[in-house]
Amino acid sequence: MEVHALGWIVLIAIIVVMITVDIVGHVKDPHAPTMKEAAWWSVAYVAMAIVFGFIVWAVYGGQYGTEYFAGYVTEKSLSVDNLFVFVIIIAAFKIPRKYQQEVLLAGIVIAIVLRGIFIALGAAVIANFSWVFYIFGAFLIWTAISQARQGVEDPDEHEEYEENGFVRLVRRFVPVTPGFVGGKLIHRHHGRTMITPMLLAILAIGSADLLFAVDSIPAIFGLTQEPYLVFAANAFSLLGLRQLYFLIDGLLDKLVYLHYGLAAILGFIGLKLVVHAFHKNELSFINGGEHWTAIPEPSILASLAWIVGVLVITVVASLRKNKRDARIAAAEESIRRRGESEEDRRPHIPPVEPVERASED
Repeated sequence: MEVHALGWIVLIAIIVVMITVDIVGHVKDPHAPTMKEAAWWSVAYVAMAIVFGFIVWAVYGGQYGTEYFAGYVTEKSLSVDNLFVFVIIIAAFKIPRKYQQEVLLAGIVIAIVLRGIFIALGAAVIANFSWVFYIFGAFLIWTAISQARQGVEDPDEHEEYEENGFVRLVRRFVPVTPGFVGGKLIHRHHGRTMITPMLLAILAIGSADLLFAVDSIPAIFGLTQEPYLVFAANAFSLLGLRQLYFLIDGLLDKLVYLHYGLAAILGFIGLKLVVHAFHKNELSFINGGEHWTAIPEPSILASLAWIVGVLVITVVASLRKNKRDARIAAAEESIRRRGESEEDRRPHIPPVEPVERASED
């Protein structure tokens, strides 16, 4: 895929414009967005990502267009898992709701820049060392197992936020104000410059995304090895996170089978990467250093069908379980109330006091 410099310029310009619109239209005037506002902007961001995919399809062909869509859907589904951590971080720092948009957007911008660096490094490694696909594949399979275990062990529990090493390092060397100072990130008081908890939360979100990048970037490289498509899919999926956060903030707990769905997606891509590594094998201790193509590699259309199918099943199964649990809870509540009502209607019979016998003496 030969991408002209103009293609990169257009992509970066689109990202900058989207960030600027967010800053001017939403963050500049701090407020808590309504569900309607969040829904419309979420639809707008998804629509822009889809339009960009069709442009890729028209300019570079259906193969690359399908790779982009497969990568975007994968990154979007993985980004929902990011929201769980974002919710925990924002709650831990007690960010006022009207300033949450600013914190999320700043953290997302940091994440986009860091992921761009990771993608460039990953593309360089892949171009020179095909054996890295073995590592990527094994890591994704291990991550898939961890996701499945997380769904089994604590599906209803919320882990508490623990500051990572970077945030603790900032706290150690940079003074932090005891509370928020409006929407300020830096505050100067009595000749002393301090950062606010809002800036610390931004750094926490940006640095926490690095952990997700370790999973998501190998995953998307399993679907396409084109840096342009990898970066575009990551950027579009991250830019819509702010709106998605406010849209499904209260619905995250209802996606009870999300961990299993992500495990199925990551496991599939991990196996696909291992098969791809066999096809490109150059390691002397595997098949004598020759390519091994006995197992066919899933096509990009098959990969896209698997990803979409798993997501649909995950959402439908989660919604059905929520409805079933709601019916059971309603039935139990009805039985409890009926029992209390019958107890209230039961006639009150005073206890009979025992009659004392007269002493024969």
